[in-house]
Order: sequence, then C-alpha cells, then structure tokens
Amino acid sequence: MCMTDRGLLALVRHEGLVPGPYLDVKQVWTFGIGHTAAAGPPDPARMPRGMPADLDAGIREAFKVFRTDLAAYEAAVRRAVTVPLEPHEFDALVSFHYNTGGIARAALTRHLNAGSRAAAADAFMGWLKPAAIRPRREAERILFRHGRYPAGTIPVWAVDRNGRVDFSRPIRRLTEDEALVLLRPEATPVPTAADPMPVPAVPAAPTLLSRLTAFLTTLIGGRP
Repeated sequence: MCMTDRGLLALVRHEGLVPGPYLDVKQVWTFGIGHTAAAGPPDPARMPRGMPADLDAGIREAFKVFRTDLAAYEAAVRRAVTVPLEPHEFDALVSFHYNTGGIARAALTRHLNAGSRAAAADAFMGWLKPAAIRPRREAERILFRHGRYPAGTIPVWAVDRNGRVDFSRPIRRLTEDEALVLLRPEATPVPTAADPMPVPAVPAAPTLLSRLTAFLTTLIGGRP
C-alpha cells in the first residue's frame, strides 16, 4: 500500500513547500518538503542558496526528493501496523510518521493493532510537541477516523540566500491539479481551454498541379 494522491497533497500542505534550502525551527538545513541530510542525498547544506531560477524546476525537484524520502516512511507504517487499513487511514498514519518518526512506538499503533480504531484516533493527540503542531495532529486524526482530507491550494514559500523563509506571503499557490502534474512530470498534461494540447498537422490534400507533375514524372522515369 502507498499513499493516495489526496494523501500526498495533504502531507505537502502540512509540511509546506520551499523550493530552496532553508533553516528549520531547529536551525537544521532543510529542502523542499521537510527533507534533511538525515534522510539521504541531497544534502541541503550543500545545495545552491536562494530560490531556483526556474521555479517549476525547483518545485519538481522538491517533489522528486519528497517521493524518494516518503518510500521509507510508507514502508515503516506497513511494518508497524498488522491489521488491514483503509487508504485514508494509511495516509493519516504516514503523515503522522513523516512528522514524528514514532509509528513503531506510538500508543496509537498499539491500539490499532489491538483492534480499537477509536482509541487509535484519540491517541494521535498524544503527540503535541511543539504546541503549534496541534492543528496538524487534529487534521490527521480526522482523516484517520472520518476520511476527511484538507482542501485548498498549496502554498509555495520563498527563501533567501541565508536560509530564511518568508512566510508573509506565498510566491505561488498550486491547485491540486497543478501540484499533481509537478509531482508526476511523466504524466501527460490534461488540456485546458487556456492551454490546449497541440493539434497534429494534417497534410494538405494534393493539388491538381501536384498530381499532374507526379504523373509526368512517373512516365518520364519509366522510359528505357
């Protein structure tokens, strides 16, 4: 089992998206969607500072690193949970683990494996450090218990060359469709009225002159 598209976007909303290296609240160099050197390459401390010249390319790179990091968290949830899960439950648990790293030792996992989903949902609220994490934990609990996903656009935040993120105003807001295209650049874009897919050129019908020329060429070429 892997995260659904809606689960991926919910997690991106919780983590935030910064397409350049930045210093998190613990002064750890971070990139994209919560990626640090502890998760593997690339090392944000060694990446070029500031914003990328091509914003879309920077967002795609952030998503690429995110998907690589996420695989380990999905695998950890699959190992820790021994009961069947609904897709929205799995999404909530991966989001929790991506933030806390605590799926293997959390009380919510013990309750879940013992068959008590209600107790497992309530146990999400046992992880509230720092206090500012409460809205995220409530959203994860609601997703786990009721299957309700957060909605709205996904903000992209700017960062300066010193690693400071400007949270006063996002430089871009991605719709879910835009985010999915950047998340999976190999997918074929869906045409819209504003940006239709190119129409293949249709060869023009042969004219009378071109047919006559072709006929004469055949006659001449066929002589001994």
